[in-house]
Amino acid sequence: MASKEVGGGSLTDQSQFLPLHTRALLHHTSANRVFAVVYLCAILALLYHHFLALLHTTTVVSLLFLLADAVLAFMWATAQAFRMCPTQRQVFIEHLQHVAKESDYPALDVFICTADPYKEPPISVVNTALSVMAYDYPTEKLSVYVSDDGGSQLTLFAFMEAARFATHWLPYCRKNKILERCPEAYFESNPSSWFPEADQIKLMYEKMRVRVETAVKSGIISHDYMNSKQELEAFSRWTDGFTSQNHPAVIQVLLECGKDEDVMGHTMPNLVYVSRGKGINLPHNFKAGALNALLRVSATMTNAPVILTLDSDMYSNDPQTPLRALCYLLDPSMDPKLAYVQFPQIFYGINKNDIYGGEARHTFQIHPTGMDGLKGPIYLGTGGFFRRKVFFAEPSETSELKQDHLGSKSIKSRVILASAHHVADCNFESQSQSQSQWGTKMGFRYGSLVEDMYTSYMLQCEGWKSIFCHPKRPAFLGNSPTNFHDFLNQTRRWSIGLLEVAFCKYSPITYGTRTINLLSGLCFAYYSFWPIWSIPITIYAFLPQLALLNYVSIFPKISDPWFFVYIFCFLGAYGQDYLELILSGGTTQRWWNNQRVWMMRGLSSFSIGSVEYILKSIGISTFGFNVTSKAVEEEQSKRYKKGMFEFGVASPLFLPLTTAAIINLVSFLWSIAQIFRQGRIEDLLLQILLVGFAMVNCWPIYEAMVLRADEAKMPVKITLISIVLAWAFYLASSIAF
Repeated sequence: MASKEVGGGSLTDQSQFLPLHTRALLHHTSANRVFAVVYLCAILALLYHHFLALLHTTTVVSLLFLLADAVLAFMWATAQAFRMCPTQRQVFIEHLQHVAKESDYPALDVFICTADPYKEPPISVVNTALSVMAYDYPTEKLSVYVSDDGGSQLTLFAFMEAARFATHWLPYCRKNKILERCPEAYFESNPSSWFPEADQIKLMYEKMRVRVETAVKSGIISHDYMNSKQELEAFSRWTDGFTSQNHPAVIQVLLECGKDEDVMGHTMPNLVYVSRGKGINLPHNFKAGALNALLRVSATMTNAPVILTLDSDMYSNDPQTPLRALCYLLDPSMDPKLAYVQFPQIFYGINKNDIYGGEARHTFQIHPTGMDGLKGPIYLGTGGFFRRKVFFAEPSETSELKQDHLGSKSIKSRVILASAHHVADCNFESQSQSQSQWGTKMGFRYGSLVEDMYTSYMLQCEGWKSIFCHPKRPAFLGNSPTNFHDFLNQTRRWSIGLLEVAFCKYSPITYGTRTINLLSGLCFAYYSFWPIWSIPITIYAFLPQLALLNYVSIFPKISDPWFFVYIFCFLGAYGQDYLELILSGGTTQRWWNNQRVWMMRGLSSFSIGSVEYILKSIGISTFGFNVTSKAVEEEQSKRYKKGMFEFGVASPLFLPLTTAAIINLVSFLWSIAQIFRQGRIEDLLLQILLVGFAMVNCWPIYEAMVLRADEAKMPVKITLISIVLAWAFYLASSIAF
C-alpha cells in the first residue's frame, strides 16, 4: 500500500499490516438462508389453501383472512433481507496512530437537539453535552451545538450554568481517566474509590442541578443567577411577543476554543446555543429543519468535516467513541462513498424485564447488523457520525476528510454572528432557488416525520453507504419511555412518518429496490411499511374470537393436514424471532414482553397512526407532532420498576386494546362452556389456542381494568366504552357469521 494523505497525516509502512477494523459474517447466516427457503414453501402452501377456500366459497371473512396472511407474508419476505448477510465488525483504535497524528484528526461538530424544557429536562440535555465535551479528542477540534427548537430561555440558562461547570468537569475527567463522563451517570454509579477532588466536583454539580431545576420549576430566570452584563443581555431577546412558534433566531456562544480555558489552563471546546427563527405561517419541518439550521450555523462558525448528531437524552458512555468512528472515516481502503458511521441506540433505566419492549433490540441492533452486510444501516436519528459533504454533494463529488475551519476569525465576531443569524432565520430556506433545495437535495430530508430513516434512505438512493459500529461497551445510552401512553404515542407518530415514506414518490418497494439493490430496498420497505402490521394483528385479534362466540370454525381441524401448516407458520416465525433476540443478548422474559407489546402496538398505535396518515393525505388535520416526554415522576418510576403498566389517562390509544381484551376473554370462556356442552373441540382447537394465547398477552390490561386501584389503572371511562364497542362487534358478527 502506497503512502497516502488521510486527514492531513501520512500512512506509515507499518499500517499495511495493522488493520483499523475487521468484518465477518455472523455464524447463523447459512441457517437463516436455509430456513427462509423452507418457510417460503410453507407460506406458499398457506396462500394456496386460502385460494382453494375462496374457490369453494367467497365471503368477507375468507377475504379478510387472505388479506391478513398476505400482509404477514409480505412483511416476512421483506424481513428476510436483514438475515441474508448480517455482519459484525471490530475496530482497533490502537492502530489509528499509524494512519494519522492526533493533530491531524478532522474537526468534529456535535449537534444536540432538544425542543421542550418540560418534556426534555434541561439538566438531562446538559449531561449529554458535558459527556461529549469531555471526549478523548483534541479539544481545539471539538465544537458542540445545542439546538433549542422550543426557544426556551430555561435551556439557555441551563447551558450557561453548564459552561461554568464544564471548566471543572472536563479536566477532572481527563486527569483521572474516568469512563463515565456524563456527570449524572458518574455520580449515581457510586465508584468504590473517589478521587481526592470528587466530593468537591459533586457538590458543584449538585449546586448547578438545583439552580437549573429551580429555574425550570418556577419558569423564571432570576437576575441573581446572572454573573455578567453579557449574560443578562442574552435574555433580553425574550420579549412579550416571543413564543416557541414565533421568534427570531437566537445564537449565543457560551464557550470559545482558544479564548476560554478550564481551571487547569487548557482551552475549552466551543459550546454554542442555537434557537433557529420560527414564523407562525412558515413550515419549520420539525427535527429535520432544526438539524439543517445547525448545518448552516456550524458552517459559518467551525465547518468541521465530521458531524455527530445526538438526541437530548443520549449521553456518551465511551470517551473514545469518535476514535472508533475515525477507524472507518480515516481508513484509506474504505469506500469513498461512506456517508456515516452509525452506533446503536441502547437505553439505560429500562426495568428488568423491559415490559414495554423499549429496548427495541430488533430495530436498533439486530436489523442494522443485517443491513451492515448490504449498503449499510439506516440512520437511527442519533449516534451517527456523518461526513459533512454528504449533505451537499453526490458521492462522486466528494474528497477526503480535510480541515475545513474558516480561518482564525473568532466565532464571536460580529461578522460570523451576523452570518449565523442570517442562515438561522425562518425565511432563509425560501429566499432563493438554491436555498429552496434544503430538505430535498441538501441537508436532512423533509417530507416525513421520520426524517432520520428518510434521510438515510435517500442518501443510499444517491449512492452513499453506511457502516454499523456496535462495540461491546455502548457508545451512547439514552432514555426510553416509562409511560405506556407516551410509548404508544411515540410509535403512533413514527407510524405516520413511515407511511409517508412507504407511499411517497420514491417508495422503497418500487424505487428503492431498483436504485439501491433488491435486498437493501426490501430492508427499507420493511421499515416504511412497519405500520401495516396493524392489518393482520387487528384481524386475528377480533375475527377468530367473534367466530367462536358464534360457534363457527374457521381454521382446519386437527385431523386436517393443513392444521400443521398453520402451526408451523406460527411456531417458525416466533421461534426465529426468539432465537435472534436470545443470540443478540436478550432474555426469554424480554422476548415475551417484546412480542406482547408488538401486538399491542399493532392494535393501537399502528392502527391509529395509519388512520391519521390517511386523514392527513386527504387534507384533514390530525393530532400533530408531539415531543416524547423524558421527564419521569417518582411514583410512575416506582411502578415501572415493579413491572406495572402505566395507563391512567382516558386515551383513544387504549380503546382498541381494552376492546380486544374483553372480546378475547368472553369468547374464550364461552367456547370452553360450549365444548363441555356440545363437544367439537377438534373443530375449534386452533381458534381456542389462538384466543388463549391472546388472553395471556392481555393480562396487564385485565389487571389494569379490574385488579388495580392506583392512579395508573385503566380509566373507567375507557373500560365502559370498550364494553359497548365489544357488544356492538358481537351484534355485527352475529349477522356476518
